[in-house]
Order: sequence, then structure tokens, then C-alpha cells
Amino acid sequence: MAKSAHKNQLAPGISRLSRSKVFSKRAAYKIVKDGKAKVAETEKPKKAEAPVSERSDLVKALTAESNSVYPVSTIPKSKAGRKAIRAPKLRQSITPGTVLILLAGRFRGKRVVFLKQLKSGLLLITGPFKINGVPLRRVNQAYVVATSTKVDISGVKLDAKVSDEYFKGEKEAKPKGDEEEFFGKDAKKKEHPAHKIADQKVVDKEILAAVAKVPFLASYLASSFSLSKGQAPHTLKF
Repeated sequence: MAKSAHKNQLAPGISRLSRSKVFSKRAAYKIVKDGKAKVAETEKPKKAEAPVSERSDLVKALTAESNSVYPVSTIPKSKAGRKAIRAPKLRQSITPGTVLILLAGRFRGKRVVFLKQLKSGLLLITGPFKINGVPLRRVNQAYVVATSTKVDISGVKLDAKVSDEYFKGEKEAKPKGDEEEFFGKDAKKKEHPAHKIADQKVVDKEILAAVAKVPFLASYLASSFSLSKGQAPHTLKF
């Protein structure tokens, strides 16, 4: 049976072999090249190029020199995002003063009071700190459960400085590489900023007064939420 002329083609015009494979099959590396040096061509005087404004894209495409070197693989470039980052909408069940149950993080299971939504979409909450030890912090509304309990925070005045920038941490100096510093022999305990402690007291002062007016509300906020055996969260009324 005669050999097919297109045995090395996957499709018309598409070779089954790579460029390097074709080079090795032809044994082009075994061909001895002549040692004669090529005669240097006399340099031709360069023609004066027309101004860039007079040359069209078509002329550039026709006069462009072909390049025989191609990249092995094309690196995909990420497209610039055209969608504006917008803060998510606040759930209808979450209003200022609503008691929330935290589902994740360091204070998971704690009951906290919702104050307001920040520009980033995160929720600003407080314990208050004196009742359950939860300070002013930001949480994602995806990780909270809104309850039907509410605290009257109409008398609470939040300072405009309490925003997303307020919670950005300060940059710490990197260790120099000393052995004692690496093992923490002379490590100093990180102290909480004094201005944040003062802001916490100002915010909690009005909330504590409102909590004291409602019976058993302080003990409710101090207790942590948990599920006992046989309890299904979807059947509970928060």
C-alpha cells in the first residue's frame, strides 16, 4: 500500500511535527557548511523616510520586516477590570441597634450590637466591650445572624473618623536578624493604642445606658450562642 503524502499533517496546512522535530528528521545539522566567508555587501545609502504623519498603517504593515523567531508559548495577559467595586446592599433584617451573632473569627458565638455599615460594605459592631469583651471592629454581613432583639442606639454619636481607614494597622519595623530578637527574648508586648481605648469608652457609654434599661439584656449579650445536640439551626427563631 502506497504511503500517504500527508502522513505528517494533522489537517491540510497543519504539521503533526514541531519545527525542532522536522529539523532533526532532515538531519540538517549533519550538513557541512562551506568555510567561505560571504562577501560583505556594500552599504547602500539610506533613503530619507517620510514623516510619521504621512505614513499610513498599511504602508507600515507592507514594509515591516518578518521575524523568524517566535515565542515558544504565548503568555495570556489579564484584562483590566471594567466593573466598579461597589459595597454590597445591607440585609433588611440588619438595622442600627440589631443584636447580631458572629459566626466566624476570633469572637465567633458572641452577641454584638450593630452600629452602621461602612463604605466598604463591612458592618461596624461593638460588644459592648465591658459586657462580652468585643471591641469596635468590622465584620462581613455574610458571617452574622441577625436576631429580633434590638438596642436603642439613637443617643450614640459616632465620630466621622471611625471609618475603614480607622482600622488599618500601623507598619511594624522588621527584625534586624539578631538571635535574641528572633526568639523573642526581649520582645515587648504590643499595647493597644490609647486613642482607640478612649473611642471605645465613648461609644459604649451610651450603649451601656440603653442596655441597663432592658431587663436581662446585659446577661443575654454576655452569653455566647451555641447549638446543643439535636438542635437544627434552620428551625430556630433568632
